[in-house]
Amino acid sequence: MTSTTSSLLCQSSTTGLRRESNNNAALGIQRGGGGPCFVSAVPGSFYGRLFPRRSLHFVHSSSSLHWLSQVPCGEANNEDGVVITANLDNKGKIYISKTSPESAQKAYTLQFQTDFSAFLRSRSEELVPGGRMVLSFLGRTSPDPTTEEACFQWELLAQALMSMANEGIIEEEDIDAFNAPYYAASSEELKMVIEKEGTFSIDRLEISPVDWEGVSISEKSYDIVRSKPEAIASGRRVAKTIRAVVEAMLEPTFGQNVMDELFERYAKIVGEYLYVSSPQYALIIVSLVRMD
Repeated sequence: MTSTTSSLLCQSSTTGLRRESNNNAALGIQRGGGGPCFVSAVPGSFYGRLFPRRSLHFVHSSSSLHWLSQVPCGEANNEDGVVITANLDNKGKIYISKTSPESAQKAYTLQFQTDFSAFLRSRSEELVPGGRMVLSFLGRTSPDPTTEEACFQWELLAQALMSMANEGIIEEEDIDAFNAPYYAASSEELKMVIEKEGTFSIDRLEISPVDWEGVSISEKSYDIVRSKPEAIASGRRVAKTIRAVVEAMLEPTFGQNVMDELFERYAKIVGEYLYVSSPQYALIIVSLVRMD
């Protein structure tokens, strides 16, 4: 998935947003507020300009900024603007992991820094001074980009792919060549890029744990113990969710004809993992204010 096809700024349909905004406007008038409310969602890459200069008062981006503008190509600008070349020799993996070379981890980190800086620059031109922005996306709580919460769903998918390569169903070289355009950033990385870009202040930043089925840990009685049938059923649900997101990325490399087999294997691997572990995503929610 690229930034062009990801959800953009406003996540609901335009019609639904307008109806909701009209309700909110009416409520605001009842409470003594007033003035029209216009909501817009447009196509295009959010890593570039989309709206006229100083035309927005509020921006919302949900479940998008963990997707990079491109797969790290081995070159990116560091914080001083110097082009750094990194080796993406990430054999047997489709994302960075504990066994990935440090150069591959660096390439992903630099690509995220480049992309998030571009996002902030574009929104800073579109927002009025004092305008606000709320962003929510997957990240991590650890400074280590290869922790379970950051990458293990990709690690298990790579295991499913490698099992098929070992049986000659797909080529191992295709796995070596594929890298997901994804990065789970830490809060410290976000703060560093925001501070360096210099046009936004952080109003609030929170990190919420979410289980692999998308349920907030605080919303349910979270029991680490699952029965085997429950774990297998959860594995199937997780695999369906991941397939809906990544299948379009995988098909050009591995072919549409192997997708059913791949995600059947992935569901089994995830189910076995959920039987012995209770992995979580880290959902980052940050509120920013455009400085004068």
